[in-house]
Amino acid sequence: MSTIYDVARLAGVSPKTVSRVLNGDGPVGERTREVVEAAMRELGYVRSNAARMMRAQKSGIVGLITGAISTKNQPSTQQGLPDLYIVQGIQRALDASGMTLMIADTGGRQDRVPKLIDTFLSHRVEGLIYVAEYHQPVDLPPVPEDTPLVLANCYDDRGTPAVLPDDRRLQADLVRRLIGAGHRRIAMLALRPDMAAGRLRPLGYRDALAEAGIAFDPALLAHVDFDQPETGPQLLWDTIDRLLRLDAPPTVLCCGNDQMALMVYGILRSMGRRVPDEIGVAGFDNYRAIAETLYPPLTTVELPYNAMGVRAGERLLQLISGEGRDDHRPVLVAGPVHWRGSVNELRTATVVSLMTQREESK
Repeated sequence: MSTIYDVARLAGVSPKTVSRVLNGDGPVGERTREVVEAAMRELGYVRSNAARMMRAQKSGIVGLITGAISTKNQPSTQQGLPDLYIVQGIQRALDASGMTLMIADTGGRQDRVPKLIDTFLSHRVEGLIYVAEYHQPVDLPPVPEDTPLVLANCYDDRGTPAVLPDDRRLQADLVRRLIGAGHRRIAMLALRPDMAAGRLRPLGYRDALAEAGIAFDPALLAHVDFDQPETGPQLLWDTIDRLLRLDAPPTVLCCGNDQMALMVYGILRSMGRRVPDEIGVAGFDNYRAIAETLYPPLTTVELPYNAMGVRAGERLLQLISGEGRDDHRPVLVAGPVHWRGSVNELRTATVVSLMTQREESK
């Protein structure tokens, strides 16, 4: 069990300074207080024997930190309030366990996270879940070893248990379906490469091409920072224009997400191109407010936020029970392809054309 001297040594301060932070009976600078509190969290220090006894008792509470309540939706990364859907999945997983979910919102400020963690620890939560608004790396303050933490839609360098979308497989599944429909010239308009999705999805795209024996053409892959108000739409227009002017242009455009696909529909319309008769469009997310209301409806792949939430809740319950604590592999979650009217079945169209030609020749 850690002592006040262990905390002082880790924080690089005197035991008296640690005592002042604990008891609030002397002046301590804010920066020093933060360092001491961080050291206490890292060591799992509890303030007294009475506090240790309280920590040993079961509270039946799980703490969840998110920005879902207050953070404004960002088009390129958050389709359909994903963090809120993840929270709903977590609640569903915890319902049967009898646990109570206590939710704290960051207000869009990462500097609030350490204090929210401290607040939850003071309420003797049995575990913590942190939910990010999109697939990304995070750097959270350490928590005591006896308080399991699960990351949802994010990951860190410590190997903290995480539940993530299987972006690579999801993109591969979509491209496999396009190839199965007879498409060979498939372009990909990827998200920014500094995003996890912007790196992983192109790998899935190339996986599917390789499996089908289709050579990867670098000219058909472009990363587009499409949601910048001043430059994004023009960059997207220029990229599509370049693709359509290739000697062998694509028959379908795979978009980084459904929001991008919505913009692509408009750009193609402005160019006088018909979807899907002249070129197909596929999205990513299955953001139904877009995918089901576009005309023609959008072919896309499900980004399974609800399922991720369920898996995160299940993973935390497992850790609370003492199981799987040595397993640091992330849980990867995939979803189905939704085939709609924005992409033609070229293989079927070819067969119908051949049959028609044969009938006419009789």
